[in-house]
Amino acid sequence: MHDILRGIFLGIFTGLFLAVLAQKPVPSMSIHKTAEKIKVDGRLEEAVWQNTNRASDFYISTPIDTAYAETKTEVMVTYDDKNLYVAAICYDEIEGDNIIQSLKRDFSYPRTDAFSVIIDPFNDKTNGFSFAVNPKGVQREGVIQGGGGFGVTTAWDNLWYSEVTLGQGKWFVEIAIPFNSIRFKEGGTEWSINFTRNDLKRNESSSWAAVPRNFNIATLNFCGKLIWDKPLQKSKKYVAIIPYLSGGISKNYVTSEDVKPIGNGGVDAKIAVTSSLQLDLTVNPDFSQVEVDRQQTNLSRFSLFFPERRNFFIENSDLFSNFGFSQIRPFFSRRIGLKNGNAVPILGGVRLSGKIGDDWRIGVMNMQTDRTSLGLAQNYSVGAVQRQVGKSSNLSFIGVNRSTIKKGEFVIKDHNRMLGSDFNFASADRKHAGKVFFHKSFSPDKSADDYAHASWYIYSTGSFRAKWNHEYVGENYNAAVGFVPRVRRYNPILDSVERKGYWRLEPLIRYKFFPEKSSHIISHGPQIYLNRYTDKDYKLTDNQLAFSYQAQFKNTSEIELSYRQWFTHLYFDTDVTFTDTTAIPSGDYKYDNIRIDYSTNPRKKLNGEVTSIFGEYYNGFRNNVKLGLNYRMQPWGTFGLSYNYNSINMPQIENDVKINLIGASAEMSFTKGIFFTTFFQYNTQADNFNINSRLQWRFRPLSDFYLVYSENYETLDLGVKNRALVLKLIYWFQ
Repeated sequence: MHDILRGIFLGIFTGLFLAVLAQKPVPSMSIHKTAEKIKVDGRLEEAVWQNTNRASDFYISTPIDTAYAETKTEVMVTYDDKNLYVAAICYDEIEGDNIIQSLKRDFSYPRTDAFSVIIDPFNDKTNGFSFAVNPKGVQREGVIQGGGGFGVTTAWDNLWYSEVTLGQGKWFVEIAIPFNSIRFKEGGTEWSINFTRNDLKRNESSSWAAVPRNFNIATLNFCGKLIWDKPLQKSKKYVAIIPYLSGGISKNYVTSEDVKPIGNGGVDAKIAVTSSLQLDLTVNPDFSQVEVDRQQTNLSRFSLFFPERRNFFIENSDLFSNFGFSQIRPFFSRRIGLKNGNAVPILGGVRLSGKIGDDWRIGVMNMQTDRTSLGLAQNYSVGAVQRQVGKSSNLSFIGVNRSTIKKGEFVIKDHNRMLGSDFNFASADRKHAGKVFFHKSFSPDKSADDYAHASWYIYSTGSFRAKWNHEYVGENYNAAVGFVPRVRRYNPILDSVERKGYWRLEPLIRYKFFPEKSSHIISHGPQIYLNRYTDKDYKLTDNQLAFSYQAQFKNTSEIELSYRQWFTHLYFDTDVTFTDTTAIPSGDYKYDNIRIDYSTNPRKKLNGEVTSIFGEYYNGFRNNVKLGLNYRMQPWGTFGLSYNYNSINMPQIENDVKINLIGASAEMSFTKGIFFTTFFQYNTQADNFNINSRLQWRFRPLSDFYLVYSENYETLDLGVKNRALVLKLIYWFQ
């Protein structure tokens, strides 16, 4: 009887404990102003760090999310007139080296041991900031957009300070974030905040405020509260002036041009109009420090999307770029200053963006490009306004205008305009999220069927995910400053581009099992995915139905097996190898194939991934193998090899088409301020072999010297196409 009663009480106690743990209440901590001068040296010797309260008792986020973290972390906060200070003690009991990808700034958080601070100064669960360091003291900062469900945008740079010191079985972090480097509400008394820790030796990701494992750890809905001891005052006037000078030489061997000197100069400025509103100015900007786009093999009928990396467009970029979907964008900043992969000089631009009051955000931007051999001068204007609705939803409106300028005057018949509205919604627990939008374009010669609309909904729990998506793009919808991948065909008789309108349906259902007794598998489960296109009259044009099964192992390796059924309607005779070989006839094609994806444990110094696709392809067969291999010489270097091979056999083609994309890369960090990156790519589809090397020296915060060398060759005889050597100096005055 005694044993029975003890078992009953033990069961009740355990149940109550698990119930309390499952609720995971929102934590909060108070922050008090200090008069003590804090030296950011990572030693934590100041008295304030000994006497202030500490945030601890982190929860595991992955691989499970139902327990307290085994890796202990303690965090303290304070502030003065200039900075928010964060200190952390990161316990590290497991012997061995920390896992560090490199000493390069803006490291990949999931692949590196790290500590991070996530702040949402407006409590709008929409936008925030992330600051992280690894045990070697390397910094990583970024902006959080759209609630953080898709992680952190690390292309954003700003001024902040940190130091890390190593101890016995622990490492210490000290961070100072200037108030004028971030946007916040003047007079505010509460921020949303979270502290996260990545311990890859233990394969454990944890956070102070619990984040379910089916969400990104930067999701702003899962934050604690930071309670200020007094209302925040407006930060001191913030002005950053960022001039640059660049110069170099280039030679085009195809046109037999002489060596041509390159020279340029310009300036950017960032001005804090208020503590929550920023003005950005640019005169003759130059983006030569932007990482060169890696080549890709394209065997689809749609354009490839390359993300924006230019710093001028990053902060508050979601006000403009998050309208529509990833594949239907009414505004895409890469349309400005780039045309068909060629740079177009930008004379200047201005942008005002940020928060007004508790519930409103605004963004206005105007950019002017110069006339070149690629076309006439263009003026781009964008305006957006966003209204917070509830805790995690918002209603937004956008207007975009592109106008051609000739001899200083607008060309009335050469413009493109777009108006649209989006509604983004999410429940407080982020289990429900979605969007609906309607956009309409205005062009001088098109009026009917010139709109697009869509809806998206996702329901997500730890085990189950269901997604719905519908899209409609009208035949004459023309987002000239946006991005819409669809079938197009040039009509030489009419000298115009024929666009095809379409409907798209994209549902998905996925379920994951989490075996408790398995010693190797974290999760496994099936997924069904449909990607279906019809024309505007509902006639099927493209369809992909995929059945897959995925497993994730406790050593973080993953494998997925998919069986996919395809249908494609070709409107016209098409070379589906996209290598200028024989076209196959227009008509309907049904074909099936199998795909296998496997990635090894990325925590290992030597890791890799492989994808294999084999089966039917239109009226022939295709075999595709993609290999990636990486080796980490931590913490100073990462070296990679990649190979993408396609073999296509078709009745119309005498010999099999073989497409090769071979790449090699090296990233070396000589110190925390000197980096060297180089990559080689051999692409038979584009008939190009290119080399790009970049040396970067960050000689003071946010000030850089670049030395960039690039050259391109023919793939058959390795004949030189062009070469260029560019030097660039950027200096950040703040």
